[in-house]
Amino acid sequence: MKIEAKELSKVYGKGESQVMALNRVSFQIMPGDFISITGPSGSGKSTLLHLLSGLDEPTGGCLTYDGKEIYSFSDQERSAFRRRSIGFVFQQFHLLPVLTAQENILMPLLLDKKQPDETYLKQLSQMLGIDSRLSHLPHELSGGQQQRVAIARALIAKPDIIFADEPTGNLDTKSGREVMELLRAIHEKMGKTLVVITHDNRVAGMADRRFSIVDGVLTEVDER
Repeated sequence: MKIEAKELSKVYGKGESQVMALNRVSFQIMPGDFISITGPSGSGKSTLLHLLSGLDEPTGGCLTYDGKEIYSFSDQERSAFRRRSIGFVFQQFHLLPVLTAQENILMPLLLDKKQPDETYLKQLSQMLGIDSRLSHLPHELSGGQQQRVAIARALIAKPDIIFADEPTGNLDTKSGREVMELLRAIHEKMGKTLVVITHDNRVAGMADRRFSIVDGVLTEVDER
């Protein structure tokens, strides 16, 4: 799935309090890309991710997925599109505390009224090293294990693209490194497009294409 942003902008506030969070960003995400986006706090990283994934609407510009302008979708259509085509991994794990790991993983399918693919669930949980932890509640898991559950949840609907917003931000160095190695393996073995927002240059350095964002302006800094 090819994603193309053209002159994508986001402005908050009005008059003297107006803030340009994203300033006319234009770039393409090609199928199978592994992209990292870095920048200081308040630079527009998360705003860009929210716009690219359809979680928020831009003030100006357009965004297409395989030529389809997703901001022309109704809210309901866009929600369904995200559930089926996009996986999210956040700094906060956002696991429901009263559900087991397996129930958390399957939640996107239940919301979409789809039957789980048990074989795929088994493959995912084994790849992520959580197959023995599926019956555990989130508080019974380490931070690294909770993030692995969150990654499995992001992948369970077999999306085309994964957006990860500071996926190692709440983890110690060892767990963070393991999570990023898993994300890279998912990118390589499953052919998933991966976009990672990070402040960690070591994480950014794992990507094939690197971007920097400062004051809402996006620049490609390293293309291999």
